[in-house]
Amino acid sequence: MTTHQETRPSAATKPVRWAADAVATLREGARLRLDYSAQSLWRVDRMIDGIRREQTPYPAVETVLRGLGAYAGEVIVRQTGAEWWAGGGDHWVRTRDGRLWDPIDEARRCFAGDGSLRLLCRDATSGSFP
Repeated sequence: MTTHQETRPSAATKPVRWAADAVATLREGARLRLDYSAQSLWRVDRMIDGIRREQTPYPAVETVLRGLGAYAGEVIVRQTGAEWWAGGGDHWVRTRDGRLWDPIDEARRCFAGDGSLRLLCRDATSGSFP
């Protein structure tokens, strides 16, 4: 007897792990619960803004930002049926309408004071069902 097991593309392996690590770390360290909902990205944006206002050096938060960006990407993937794409060490989300999104870089822009994971998710999830 064989069973069919649905697997995600290999491009998803790293960002899914980064997102899960960020969720676990924030749950344990900051007592912040993230549930992969679009609403949770409000808390993520506020948290990144707080880190920026503390003037934390970028190298100290680079891994956290990568995880939070991957988390936002997973929110988009789960809400729209999008998929992770990878190339040259970078990871993007491709929505079903063919648009590519870079939530990991958006997390970096948030840290620089010029981005929003919540707004990225809103834009990526609107009109992504052809």
